[in-house]
Amino acid sequence: MNKFLKRLLIILSLIAIALFLYSHFVENIFAPRLSPKETVEFKLNDLKLKVVYNRPYKKGRKIFGALVPFNKVWRTGANEATTFTTNKPLYIKGFTIPAGEYTIWTVPKENVWQVMFNTKKYPWGVDAEMNPMWDPNYDLLEIDVPVEKLKSVVEQFTMAFVNTGDNLELTMAWDDTKIAVIFNTAKSLE
Repeated sequence: MNKFLKRLLIILSLIAIALFLYSHFVENIFAPRLSPKETVEFKLNDLKLKVVYNRPYKKGRKIFGALVPFNKVWRTGANEATTFTTNKPLYIKGFTIPAGEYTIWTVPKENVWQVMFNTKKYPWGVDAEMNPMWDPNYDLLEIDVPVEKLKSVVEQFTMAFVNTGDNLELTMAWDDTKIAVIFNTAKSLE
């Protein structure tokens, strides 16, 4: 066997061992995620929006006010911080969200949620003590959004774009709770 093949076999063996050790001690890369990653996109003419988030399940648990405490910052999903990308400026309650990528953080309350669009990129949603990695110094925008109580339960956290004509909504629903962040695509429509 020539030197090249021996080196290749050694390198491939080391990679296989590293993957096995990582999977065993850190995260099982071969198992499905408990909170699957989801990408939601919206395209209309030259406007392109995208949200990347992780979707935890209810699994019989009480969600808001328990698993997700009231009046505390939530990473708005599970695992990595939720990201929101727009290729055009958007307008919301008199504020401009310039084209770019943001992270979305929320503070759930019983009747209203505070929604923050943050300019910082975060490697994960929480630190080792399970505290949100959110840094308020990077908030571009903080708005209050009313809560809508649903008649049926949403088992898995779900984000979606809804086009209502002049407005565009980013909805978030889980358990019996739903909110809708309303964007305008033209400044004159605010």
